[in-house]
Amino acid sequence: MRTSILVVALAVLAAGFSPAASGEDNKNPAICRAIPNLLVAIQSDNTGLRESAAYFLGEYKCGRAVIPLMAILKSDPRPSTRAVAALALCRIGDARGLFAVRRAVLYDDNIGVKGLCAWYYNEYVEPGSFAFITKSGETSPALATQLAE
Repeated sequence: MRTSILVVALAVLAAGFSPAASGEDNKNPAICRAIPNLLVAIQSDNTGLRESAAYFLGEYKCGRAVIPLMAILKSDPRPSTRAVAALALCRIGDARGLFAVRRAVLYDDNIGVKGLCAWYYNEYVEPGSFAFITKSGETSPALATQLAE
C-alpha cells in the first residue's frame, strides 16, 4: 500500500515538471498546484513520500519549505531523511536553511549526514567551504570542523 502511494506520488510529481522550470514564481500550473501538496507530503509518516517531497521542494526552490525542511534536518530520526532535507535546503539557497546545513556539519550525530551536508554545501553554495583532501592528495572521509572563512 505504501509503495503504491509512493509510486503514484512520484508519477504525479514527475508529470509535467522540468528542472528548467523551477521556482515558486513559476507560471507552470502543474508546479503551482504541486507545491501545497509537497508541503503536506513532507509531514507524512511515509519515509519515501517524505523524502521525495523534500527532494522536489528543493528541485523547485520552494522558499515556503525552508522552515519545515530545517525542522526535518534538525530532528528527524532517519539519517537519509535528514540528508535529503540538507540537499533541498542547499538547492533552495535561503540563508536560514544554509545556516542550518552548516550547523548540521558540525553537530549532527551521524557522520554520513555530516559528510553529505558538507558535500552539498560545497557543491551548491560555496565550493571549498569544507576540507575533503588530505595532505597526500587523497580524498578523506574526515571533515574539517569549521567553515573556511
